[in-house]
Amino acid sequence: MVQHDATAIVDVRGVVRAWSDGARDLVGYTVEEVVNRPAAELLVEDIEADTVTNLSGVVVLRHRDGSSVPLRLSACALIDESGERCGYVITADPADPGDPAGSPEPTLAGQAFQQASLPMSVFDTTQHYMRLNDRACRIMGVPEEALLGQHFPESVEDRPAHRGWLDHLRQVVDTGRPVRYESFTGAPALNREHSWTTDMWPLRDADGEVHAVGIASFDSTEQYWARQRLALLNEAAASIGTTLDVVRTAEELIELLVPRYADFASVDLLEWVFQAEGLPDIPARDIVLRRVAHGSGTKGTPEAAVHVGDTDTYSPLSPPAKALRSGRAVVSQAGEPDFVRWVAARNTRSPAGRAYRVGAHSMLAAPLRARGTTLGVVVAVRIANPEDFGEDDTVLAEDLASRAAVCIDNARRFARERATALALQHSLLPRGLPGQAAVEVAHRYLPSDSLAGIGGDWFDVIPLSGSRVALVVGDVVGHGIPSTATMGRLCTAVRTLADVDLPPDELLTHLDDLVTHLASDESGEVAELGATCLYAVYDPVSRRLNLAAAGHPAPAVLLPDGSATLVEMTAGPPLGVGGLPFEAAELELPAGSVLALYTDGLIEDRDRDVDHATAELCRALCAPADSLDTLCDGVLKAVLPEEPGDDVALLLARTRALGADQVATWDITPDPEHVAAARQAATEQLTAWGLDEAAFVTELVVSELVTNAIRYGAPPIQLRLIRDRTLICEVSDGSSTSPHLRRAHAYDEGGRGLLLVAQLTHRWGSRQTGRGKTIWAEQPLPRTDIFRGLARNRVPELSPGKSVP
Repeated sequence: MVQHDATAIVDVRGVVRAWSDGARDLVGYTVEEVVNRPAAELLVEDIEADTVTNLSGVVVLRHRDGSSVPLRLSACALIDESGERCGYVITADPADPGDPAGSPEPTLAGQAFQQASLPMSVFDTTQHYMRLNDRACRIMGVPEEALLGQHFPESVEDRPAHRGWLDHLRQVVDTGRPVRYESFTGAPALNREHSWTTDMWPLRDADGEVHAVGIASFDSTEQYWARQRLALLNEAAASIGTTLDVVRTAEELIELLVPRYADFASVDLLEWVFQAEGLPDIPARDIVLRRVAHGSGTKGTPEAAVHVGDTDTYSPLSPPAKALRSGRAVVSQAGEPDFVRWVAARNTRSPAGRAYRVGAHSMLAAPLRARGTTLGVVVAVRIANPEDFGEDDTVLAEDLASRAAVCIDNARRFARERATALALQHSLLPRGLPGQAAVEVAHRYLPSDSLAGIGGDWFDVIPLSGSRVALVVGDVVGHGIPSTATMGRLCTAVRTLADVDLPPDELLTHLDDLVTHLASDESGEVAELGATCLYAVYDPVSRRLNLAAAGHPAPAVLLPDGSATLVEMTAGPPLGVGGLPFEAAELELPAGSVLALYTDGLIEDRDRDVDHATAELCRALCAPADSLDTLCDGVLKAVLPEEPGDDVALLLARTRALGADQVATWDITPDPEHVAAARQAATEQLTAWGLDEAAFVTELVVSELVTNAIRYGAPPIQLRLIRDRTLICEVSDGSSTSPHLRRAHAYDEGGRGLLLVAQLTHRWGSRQTGRGKTIWAEQPLPRTDIFRGLARNRVPELSPGKSVP
């Protein structure tokens, strides 16, 4: 036997407008016999006032056979499109006449539904309430009778979560399949929002048709917040510490906390964190902290009593100080003495923000600890968020603070190491380039902001004998202090080898051996320690440039006619490879040429083509500039990318030339009788130069050096005087044996010549040449003559050397 629900629809005038098969089964009347007739004709007795008011109660109807049928009726109002009540839907169940309340004994299933701890309800296919259990009514804040027959959107606020709920109700009716819907929303009787996991399933009649939808919701707020905390931790791993910058790392922590976790948050660090040689200690009493970052849900962060960059003193009883000393998170709630004192101190320091602190009810202070060292504290405050910080929040805050502290400590260590490497590198690089007349120089050194640290780029300008100058630029593999230390070793080695006056290719060979030994000493075998280097020597007398490279990019040269090209040369292997030769190149440069030496950071990058970058370099050198410094800046601006990935060293040198009026040369006959003639020629030349006061010392130097060349050297012998910033006397011969100072005994007839030269001159030395050696000595010139030499703008061509018989 098929059982149907007993349902009828009655309009506001009491006329029956619809009659179900279930109603026919209960009272015996067919649809034709009841519809459009007053419902009162079916009553045996009048309806009680309470039943009419509550739209629920027991009513006795007249059966078609004349008998009386007690029924328990429930009515819900029908609302038309204009919002007016147009009738009622009445449902009926058999009632036990012996029950004083007139209600039937509930079934076990009914009890389970009504008393369930989960909110449960039933909706018809048009999303009107049909049933609610006690838990659902408590959440909605109204009795079941107030919601029966009401459309769901009319019982809740218009919010995205409620619209999604309604869409899923319709989906169950349309598809006939159950759905699960998760939402985070509030309810009329709840003082905060909850997370709900709602199951919706179709209710079918005996014919299998969907005639209602069953609802059961589970309060998953705790699980929701657990997932949110886990998501926050996962996001922290990706979003905190993206840079090795202390301030930016603190800002990333604030961006993560506000507004999801707190309405206001701040990061304060101890003073020692910002000091190069600070000690990680916490004062015994008041603690001074420096504000690094803060943020809030209100634009401008008006809640903050301390500005970013300022310091504040925290008393021992304040929650931040307690957190720092205990090493654990400290929670303080409104009404507690510590919290009250803390808020009062904020209001005293910044009265303008008092209005924005009203409502602050919970604060959490977590120490920033990394590797056993306390760096500072993060403070989180809830104002608009009604939830107080709890135990789970404390665990989350400690975890977030620990992760952020490690990143801040990494940034602090990186900044300290970078500052140390930069200071070491600046101490090794030439601060003021030495005075010399061969070239005019300008230079730039740009340390990289790369996370890898400072590299090992370096450059140098080394004065050599004979007014020559050595130009050096190099790059050590790697970054950080080890690379800087290696750079210092190589820079010192180059200066030492340059003082010996080795040719460029031979100097690089010795430097290559040094790098191989350094690598071997550090690891017991040849490690990944290498470097590149370019060494060039320019002679202003011959205007010739000799250079050699070890794995280093070729320099560019700007000629006086305005054309710029790369120097054609063969770059040997990088330093540290060992066993391979280096090839020197030689070219003549007109006076006024600009030579550009640089490290690979200027032209090499992951996203750039080297050929294109070198072409940009040549074009930038051709740009008009009123000085070498201006040209330096122009080259860097034109060639460098916005964020260079490596250190950059750039050295520009404009060549000069010494003219015939500054150089005098004589070929010397290898006979002691001709020493006097050499002295006489030198004296006459000094007179022509206006340097008579230097004649006495020069005669002695010429006499000793020429005599030694004739006695101990080999022809050909040549004497040369150069008037530059100093007066240079050079004597060359064909022997490769270098002289050295020795102490002469009392009765020795010789052995005092070089000692005399060393005492009379500013400095002296010897260098090997392709045809033998050259002994040289320098004397200081009167200051007026130096200025006269510097004032020369154009240097004439050199004339052929003179000969002394």
